[in-house]
Amino acid sequence: MTYAVQALLIVDMQVDYFNDSELERCRDDLVAACNTLAARASAAGALVIEVRTEHTRDRSTWALNMRDDDSGMVIEGTTGAEPVAGLHTDEAITVIKTRDSAFFRTELEDLLAAHGIETIALTGVSTESCIATTAADPYARDLRVVLVDEAVASVDPGLNRRTQEQLEKQYRQPTVRLDDVTFTAPGEQLTA
Repeated sequence: MTYAVQALLIVDMQVDYFNDSELERCRDDLVAACNTLAARASAAGALVIEVRTEHTRDRSTWALNMRDDDSGMVIEGTTGAEPVAGLHTDEAITVIKTRDSAFFRTELEDLLAAHGIETIALTGVSTESCIATTAADPYARDLRVVLVDEAVASVDPGLNRRTQEQLEKQYRQPTVRLDDVTFTAPGEQLTA
């Protein structure tokens, strides 16, 4: 089955998130999958959005666990907040977030609405946190989401799979193969 989408979201493909050994192990494959999807989306006129987490040094944007552990990450202006090496998102629109969901206190919802987006392909890390919450929010906005199997990962492969299964069961958001995703420009008729 082919899934036609109008926007690609690439979430948290940043240096600090790949300090985990499991994510580091699959980093190159994730980057390659995201690059393939971004190139296909751009060629079709679909929207490509790179979502990055960035926190301030002064702790004012830190999540509870960061404050509890007194350990910040993806701090703006640091190497850790930069995209991972090899990720090609030069043509992407960048959205900066400070919480797991890319919709929380960002311009993402307005951006998608302004372009008439109805369908989204979701990629990035980590499946059980930022991907899951970013996937749940479009459901509440009547947007369709697919997760791209080769382009999402977790610190725990079993948790990755269980989260994908839960998103499909709860929100009807299937996890699909990269080759089964097609892109169309916003406003064009969705064919699949």
